[in-house]
Amino acid sequence: MIENTILIAGASRGVGQEIAQQLRQEGKAVVALLRSPSASPDLNTIGVKVAQGDAFNPSDLAQIFQQNPSISVVISTLGGVSPDGRRVDDEGNINLIDVAVQAGVQHFLLVSSIGTSESSVALPPQVLETLKGALIAKAKAEQHLINSGLTYTIIRPGGLKSEPATHQAILSEDYRISGLICRADVASLVCSCVGDESRLNKVFSAIDPTLEMRR
Repeated sequence: MIENTILIAGASRGVGQEIAQQLRQEGKAVVALLRSPSASPDLNTIGVKVAQGDAFNPSDLAQIFQQNPSISVVISTLGGVSPDGRRVDDEGNINLIDVAVQAGVQHFLLVSSIGTSESSVALPPQVLETLKGALIAKAKAEQHLINSGLTYTIIRPGGLKSEPATHQAILSEDYRISGLICRADVASLVCSCVGDESRLNKVFSAIDPTLEMRR
C-alpha cells in the first residue's frame, strides 16, 4: 500500500513550518514546496522531503505532483507579495488549487485570515483598511477553492502570535468572532482537520479565547 503524502506550500517559516513539524511528529509523509532552498536543511532534518518550485509557475507545481504521485492532501499557508507586486495569496494559491484538481487531490486545506469575505465584520474598519490588499487576495483564493470541486477546509486565523502553544485555541463556524492565536496552535488545528470528515467543505475562524485582543 502506497503511503499517502501531504504537500505543504509555505513551509519555510511560520505556521507552515509548524505544520510540517507536527505532521512529522505524527509520522505523516510530508513534502514541502519551497521557492528558495534556504529552509531545506531544517526541514530535511525532521524528515520532510523538499520540492523546489514557484507557486507563480503552474508547470513547477505540476511537476511536483508528477514526481510525488502519492500526494493526497494539500495544505497551503501561502501569503505575501513578490518583488514585482504579485500576491501569492491569490495567484499562487489559485495555481496550486488548479493543479491539485488535475492531480485528483482528496483534500485541500487553505489557511486564510479572519477579515476575508463575510468575516470582514469581525475586524475594525482601520484594520480592514490596513490589510485590504491581502484580504482581497485571500478572499479570491477562498472562493476559487470553494468553486473548484475539491474537498476543502478553510481556516481563518486571527492575529498571529509567536509564542508557545497554549492548546486552548478553537475552530468556530461563527464568522463574526475575532481574537489572537499562537502560530503553533494554528498548526495544531490545521493538523487536526486532516482526515476529519466532520470538517470537510467548511470554513472556520481560529482564535484562542484565553488571549485578549490588544487594540
